[in-house]
Amino acid sequence: MTINDLRTVQAPLKQQYRDDPDAALVTLRANGELGAGISCSVQTGQALVEAGLHPATGGDGLSVCSGDMLLQALVACAGVTLAAVASSLGIDVTGVVHAEGDLDFRGTLAVDKQTAVGFQDIRMRFELTSDADEEQIATLIRLTERYCVVFQTLAVPPKLAVSHSVHS
Repeated sequence: MTINDLRTVQAPLKQQYRDDPDAALVTLRANGELGAGISCSVQTGQALVEAGLHPATGGDGLSVCSGDMLLQALVACAGVTLAAVASSLGIDVTGVVHAEGDLDFRGTLAVDKQTAVGFQDIRMRFELTSDADEEQIATLIRLTERYCVVFQTLAVPPKLAVSHSVHS
């Protein structure tokens, strides 16, 4: 997508959101259906993904781990954001986005109540090929961090709420 294509697509959306800020608030949804054994099937836009326990918690490794899915979502969002920002800035860039995160499964398995449940550290790395100078690349990375929804959600966590209903 060229910079002009992106601007053509986004210009009316930006104007709409300036004129009607409420129109910019969109609720995204995900649903999962509890499956056989210890699994949950999640419908993505293109496929059904069966999530299960990570092998470090007793899983068989045949189902995807939701922790891996979180890192994959971060990589996908950062990659798409970087490409959009590069297009907007007129920077020609290719490359790979990497994310890795450290988990101490003693927390998840309640082996040690003092150990946090969840990622302790997440690192993202960009391996880029471009003729852009260091200042342009620094701007590209800074804007990617700023506008990547998943990165910002992890950096500044939203309020979370849990509810339930039981049917007989």
